[in-house]
Amino acid sequence: MANTYWHKQTADQPLFPDMLWSRPETKQARGKLLIIGGNSQGFMSPALAYEETKSAGIGSTRVMLPQHVQKLLPKTFSEMEFAPSTPSGSFARQALAELLDTAKWANGVLLAGDFGRNSETSILLEQFIQKYSGQLTLAQDSIDYFLPTTEMITSRPKTLIVPTFSQLQKFATAARFKQAFTSSMDFLNFVEALHSFTKDHEIAIAIQHLETDFVAVNGRVSSTKPACRNNEITTASRATVWWLQAPKKPFEALSTSMINHA
Repeated sequence: MANTYWHKQTADQPLFPDMLWSRPETKQARGKLLIIGGNSQGFMSPALAYEETKSAGIGSTRVMLPQHVQKLLPKTFSEMEFAPSTPSGSFARQALAELLDTAKWANGVLLAGDFGRNSETSILLEQFIQKYSGQLTLAQDSIDYFLPTTEMITSRPKTLIVPTFSQLQKFATAARFKQAFTSSMDFLNFVEALHSFTKDHEIAIAIQHLETDFVAVNGRVSSTKPACRNNEITTASRATVWWLQAPKKPFEALSTSMINHA
C-alpha cells in the first residue's frame, strides 16, 4: 500500500500553492532574523546567509560576528554587529548575554556556521540553546558542535537542521537512530528513514541528496527536484525565511521554500 507521508512537488506543481501568494506584503510582517556565525579565520557563511535571506524576502536581519572579526571587515558593513571573542577570534562565553538580548528582538535565529573549532564557543552555543526557545536553524559546523549532545537538538521544538549527508549520518548515529543513513540507500529507503527519524524526534530536516531537495517534519516528507545544486547556506537561509513567515505551518513553509530554489 502506498504511504501517505511522502509528498512530491515540482516548480510547476507546488504542494501548497496558497503559500506562494499569501506571503506578507509589508516589511514589518516579513519577519526579523538574527544570523550568528563566523570567526577570525572565516565568516563567509554568515555573510552569504545575510545576502540569501534578503533575496528570499526577510523583513529585517541582524548579523552577529565575533569582535575579533570587526577589524577584518570594511566599514561599509554597517549591518554587522559584534560580540565578545576569544583571543583566537571565535565567540567567547561572555557573548551569551549579548546574543540572548539580540535574539529577543528576532522572530528566529540562524546559526550559519564558520564557528571554527573552539571549546569555549561550544559551551557558549550549548548555553544559548538552553536559554533560547524561539525558532532555530542550524547549518554548516554549528551542527557538528551538537554531535556529542544531540538530545539538546532532537528534543527541541521549533528546530531545523540543514545538514550535509555526512552530517546527517553522524547526527543520526549519535542520536542512536535505529535505522542508519547509508550511502547505498535508494530513494525510497531514504524517504522512509527521514520519515522515521522526524517522527521519533522533534527536529525538522532540510537536505539535498540524490539530486533532490527533501524536507521532513513530524514524519511528513516532501521531495522537490531542484534546477541546480544548492549549498546548505542557501537552503538554510531560504527555508528559515519562509518558516518565519508561516511559523504555524513548518512543513508547508519549508517545502514551499524548495520551490523557490527551482
